Amino acid sequence: MRWWSLANLVSNAGTWMQLTVQNLLVLQVTGSAAMTGLSLAVQAGPGLLLGLVGGAAVDAWPRKLTAALSQAALGLVAFVTAALVAFDMLNVTTLLVLAAVTGVIATVDAPATALLGNDLVPTRDVPSAIALGSAVHSVGRLAGTALAGGTVVLFGTAAAFVANGLSFAFVAAVIPFLRLVDHTAETDAPAAAPAPRPAARVSADPREGLRFFAGRPRLVALAAITGLSAIFGRNYTLTLAVLVTGPLAAGAGAFGTVSTALAIGGIVGALLAGMLQRPSVRLVAAMAGAGAVLQIAAGLSPSLALLILLVIPMAMVESVSDTAGTTVLQTDPPPHMRGRVLGVWRSLSTGWGLIGPPAIGLLMELAGARAALVIGGLVIAGAAGAGLLAHGRRATRPAEVPALAPVPAAARPAELSAVA
Repeated sequence: MRWWSLANLVSNAGTWMQLTVQNLLVLQVTGSAAMTGLSLAVQAGPGLLLGLVGGAAVDAWPRKLTAALSQAALGLVAFVTAALVAFDMLNVTTLLVLAAVTGVIATVDAPATALLGNDLVPTRDVPSAIALGSAVHSVGRLAGTALAGGTVVLFGTAAAFVANGLSFAFVAAVIPFLRLVDHTAETDAPAAAPAPRPAARVSADPREGLRFFAGRPRLVALAAITGLSAIFGRNYTLTLAVLVTGPLAAGAGAFGTVSTALAIGGIVGALLAGMLQRPSVRLVAAMAGAGAVLQIAAGLSPSLALLILLVIPMAMVESVSDTAGTTVLQTDPPPHMRGRVLGVWRSLSTGWGLIGPPAIGLLMELAGARAALVIGGLVIAGAAGAGLLAHGRRATRPAEVPALAPVPAAARPAELSAVA
């Protein structure tokens, strides 16, 4: 797990170094902001369309081999991009093709690497592993963003892509030496997670993942609250940027300070989330509601100093909520279904990721930055509160015992399974 965390730190730093200069590169090559947006959409598109297929591949293929090959493939794309930039051979068509290829590979890489990290620790430590991954991601983001500017100035734009390619190569080189934990042999493994069926590894039908997801109310509820939070909140790079430079009349440097506060809060939240033992959808909803209240307060904030004080706990509860939700998502399904469930989630998250910024941008155009933050917070808080209230009523409702003929003994196990 230490080697995996180190590899992820290097990889995340390289990825954020590349992302920091990628949009500038697209603008430099095309001279069009619209084309920059199109390149991002092309890269995200495969996650929306092929998420189910990518998740099925992860369930059907050996986990370590799949993750190593996908990391190597992403590294190859980064090296090709670096070469094209260095020799001034990059054009619009090539940019879009490379973006699409990256998106396709990521549909397999994202669930494979996520589940591989969980396979390195006992089941009881999975929440801590996910929290550690979140903290590593945040630190890598800060390091990569900070290194990007100096790398481009000293070595040129192509160097950022070379660094990212090397980071993927490092991860691919580490994976073969990782020792996996046999979760099926654990005595404390949840009873709801049976051992993988051999046939499922041979033929993983993507439709099974969709049916399983739709048939699990807690996963549907998790998707609902997370989707609302993604659309009406969390777009802080957009909403807080407009709030800081608009109503609060501060400059771009002030938004940089707000962004740093968000990053610090995210790291602290990830460390706190490492103490979670049994995360639940109720915890996700409670954290989403708390974050929504803080978002409303941020929207009404009269000064930059108060806003900075508010965004730190905002990022903290968001990080705890993310860790809890990811843990539920990756541990609720049986092992042989987890890749496909993550594939469904990738399609959903890509969808609301594409919907959120335009929707909140339109709301800010119509009502202003402050109102957009307040309205969005009210929507999230209302949904979270309603969900928690409904769950509380179901939990306190007395069980109804039918006064009918006894249930045949042969039917009882199926009923008990359905109730569970």
